[in-house]
Amino acid sequence: MLHPNVVIYRGVRLGSRVILHAGCVIGSDGFGYLPSPEGLRKIQQVGTVEIGDDVEIGANAAVDRAALGVTRIGRGTKIDNLVQVAHNVVIGTDTAIAAQVGVSGSVTIGNRVMIGGQAGLADHIEVEDGIILGAKTGVAGTLKSSESRAWSGTPAIPHPAWLKMSALLPKLPDLFRRVRKLEERIKPKGEE
Repeated sequence: MLHPNVVIYRGVRLGSRVILHAGCVIGSDGFGYLPSPEGLRKIQQVGTVEIGDDVEIGANAAVDRAALGVTRIGRGTKIDNLVQVAHNVVIGTDTAIAAQVGVSGSVTIGNRVMIGGQAGLADHIEVEDGIILGAKTGVAGTLKSSESRAWSGTPAIPHPAWLKMSALLPKLPDLFRRVRKLEERIKPKGEE
């Protein structure tokens, strides 16, 4: 089902029962440029996009074609509105991606991954099967489910550690003030 103003570029392959909401663009060029003395030169994007069966992609989302090869969205994956999936990304099956997520080029996302809104993933990393990313998580490196199933924060850290840090953050100004007072009390004579 293609809703109004959907754009599907040449060579894109759609599976069965795919739903593309209004304004989404599938198969546009990836963000590929090469610095040169004359400025940025476009790298031809000659790959394609393959979208598996039962995929749903929200309004105004964009899935870029691969520079070479395939950008792939796996069976049963659901992508919310305003999501950017860059060139050469591979997303596994039954993954859910909330609104305003940005997935940089050549990222591999496993099966049954859940990504909260406004998360951002740096290029050339992997997010293993079953991982959950909290909203606004910034992922700069590969995330392994053996290290933690849930990740949050920027840069991404295991969710339990992020919860502790978030609880302590408002207390830092008071802690800093108390440490400063202690330092002033124990200053040796002559350093005043």
